[in-house]
Amino acid sequence: MLDDVLQTIDSRRHQALAALKEFLSIPSVSTKPEHRADMKRCAQWLADHLAFGGLDVKVMPTGNGKGHPILVAKNKHVPGRPTVLLYGHYDVQPPEPLNLWVTPPFEPTVRENAVYARGAADDKGQVWCHVEAILAWQAHQGLPVNLTMLVEGEEEIGSENLAAFLTEHREQLRADIAVVSDTNQFARGLPAITYGLRGLVYMEVTVTAADHDLHSGLYGGAVPNPANILCELLATLHDADGRVNIPGFYDDVVPISEKERQMWRDLPFDEKAFLNDLKLTSLTGEAGYSTLERKYARPTCDINGLTSGYQGAGAKTVIPSTASAKVSMRLVPNQNPIAINDAFVQTLRQRCPQCVKLDITCFSHTPGIVVPIDSPAMKLAAEAIEIGFGVKPVLMREGGSIPVVTLIKSTLGIDTLLIGFGLPDDRVHSPNEKFDLDALYHGSRTAAALLERLASLR
Repeated sequence: MLDDVLQTIDSRRHQALAALKEFLSIPSVSTKPEHRADMKRCAQWLADHLAFGGLDVKVMPTGNGKGHPILVAKNKHVPGRPTVLLYGHYDVQPPEPLNLWVTPPFEPTVRENAVYARGAADDKGQVWCHVEAILAWQAHQGLPVNLTMLVEGEEEIGSENLAAFLTEHREQLRADIAVVSDTNQFARGLPAITYGLRGLVYMEVTVTAADHDLHSGLYGGAVPNPANILCELLATLHDADGRVNIPGFYDDVVPISEKERQMWRDLPFDEKAFLNDLKLTSLTGEAGYSTLERKYARPTCDINGLTSGYQGAGAKTVIPSTASAKVSMRLVPNQNPIAINDAFVQTLRQRCPQCVKLDITCFSHTPGIVVPIDSPAMKLAAEAIEIGFGVKPVLMREGGSIPVVTLIKSTLGIDTLLIGFGLPDDRVHSPNEKFDLDALYHGSRTAAALLERLASLR
């Protein structure tokens, strides 16, 4: 039966691309209120396609109607068969800066064997791989597993209503294994299973002095400058060796095992090509670790944005009344996000001079996670990837965070298979985001094979 399903996927390459382009053309930007109607339209568009494939689909409100809807789709569940929970998200990042896009972000365009659009790789292209697999199976006597598909619309804004939704609908979402495709292949032609993710603590720091901007000639040198003070504070967050300079930050960090070090050394990572792709001349980071070790298994602290004073054309001589910074910390097992948040706040308050007001807000926090690499589900996933891509996958960790993996584990008690089809150069969250057509094709084949392999999980 799988051969017939794969042949159907092979025959639908043009239709799959056409549908994905339609999906990508909907500007489902979850963070912008003006796109609220687009969010509902996007969820319903996806629901209609899954319903056409014979699934029972519900588009469900969240946050008492104030949040973006969650789509839940199911086939007919048969007692005794394994149940797979498939997660994805239909919301996308804002496309700005628009002037850096070669073609408009919501006018999907194919060039150089890839489709370019906001959300192409994160996460609509990867979601569509699974939809293609589902539709192909449904055309051949139905899915071989009990499937529950959950696609949310708030991943890019912290999934603020997802935890409550999972708790409220825990019984309807019970499964034996979860599948998430929101990660990457290791490299072009080298698919991967991701077995570890870094966690995240995301903060905003605001320093305030006078109640209005001041003339830098009349007041300069006599009053506190929030921009200067904020820069001085942020500069204390690292030492000369690239380590995070927050007391207790490394206390619970799990050291990298020699087995993992060797496994990552064996990966075909080309540091020179990595530099060239980013147009850099050298790399930085914590002393004593390789690039992959820093990316996969070491914690970080990074400034993500700085705002203060006049930033328009020309000059305006002011001492700003406020200055703010967005700061993210990527965490590894077993760092406690709440403890790291508290340490960050305490450290900055101790270092901040009393002549200004300091406000610190935490927007999100999630722990890092590592899943067993020798589980039956991982072995079945490796078989499916080899069918889909024609080569054996490698195992790797990912430097980013996917909070739903932790939520699924804590709420539903199941592990997650992280099988991503994107590429490291897909420019996720940046202008000119893309999804390779080969990834769409091989990802759809892999998704179909995965459902067949997971049928033997019990």
